Amino acid sequence: MTDLTELASKIINGKRLKRGDDLSFFKTCSLSELTENADRIRKHFKGENVDLCTIINGRSGRCGENCKFCAQSAHNHTSCEEYSFLDDEKIIKEAKSNQDEGVNRFAIVTAGRSLSGEDFDKAIHVYERMNKELKINLCASMGFITREQFKRLKKAGVTSYHHNIETSKRNFPNICTSHTYDMKIETIKIAQEEGLCVCSGGIIGMGETFEDRLDMAISLSELNIRSIPLNALMAIPGTPYENLTPLTEDEILRTIAMFRFINPEANIRLAAGRRLLSENGKKAFESGCSATITGNMLTTSGSTIKGDIEMLREMGRKIKAQKGTACDSCGCSNDCAANSCASCE
Repeated sequence: MTDLTELASKIINGKRLKRGDDLSFFKTCSLSELTENADRIRKHFKGENVDLCTIINGRSGRCGENCKFCAQSAHNHTSCEEYSFLDDEKIIKEAKSNQDEGVNRFAIVTAGRSLSGEDFDKAIHVYERMNKELKINLCASMGFITREQFKRLKKAGVTSYHHNIETSKRNFPNICTSHTYDMKIETIKIAQEEGLCVCSGGIIGMGETFEDRLDMAISLSELNIRSIPLNALMAIPGTPYENLTPLTEDEILRTIAMFRFINPEANIRLAAGRRLLSENGKKAFESGCSATITGNMLTTSGSTIKGDIEMLREMGRKIKAQKGTACDSCGCSNDCAANSCASCE
């Protein structure tokens, strides 16, 4: 039987779990020992800092991709709101409100295979304004964009790009056939080559095996992903997954802890599925999480910025600084441009 305390100590001292290692113990080991040691790893590599991010849906619905989990796919029959790219003022108002509440990262996400043409130009313009007028760090999630578009985003002030791999390579065709897993990997690598920090994770609870979750964790490690959002499926009426049984809290916590062991230096980010966890996800932050999506939105279902900050501070955690202000851990400017400071990733 694997000694989890010993393994955690080895990881803290430089050991890394790799593809080909026997990691089957993650499925059956003591959950309490697993989460306790995952939190040791979290504390060593990420300290007490928590990265809070919020998103705005910049363009909604009518997506031509056939992802089975998604409310915005035109292939599914949901009550998803549909609208074109939002105007500058609405986006900036939301970003400033989130900034003023203490959030340190803000993302525009858009439905569709990619954002291009006039809509992409609008996105660049609003990013340029936010970069000039606000101090919140900027992220984008716009699908399969080109290398030139990544260059433009970075020049406009974007420092992070979100692009989930969703699941294992083996399982990916079971959830989507309109694009491929390899296309996602290619996009991630281009973003990294252009100097952006990549936020990439996936969704659990879509009928995958535990081995698929392990494979996803290893793949993200191999890609050197520094921010890993973990979503627990909230089955949406009108999607092919509407009747799937939700995961238990123990299943979610086991997955979070396992991801921390395999990706010790990354921000493991609590995302969708908060309603499936007790105390608004408090145990997740005691099981390896060092970041979360927050705010009043579908993905978090009920969490609020104020509520999350209060809970985290009661736990002794610190909310990471916004750009241009001193970081609690190291005193750096925290602009995240070079992603050179571990506390600012």
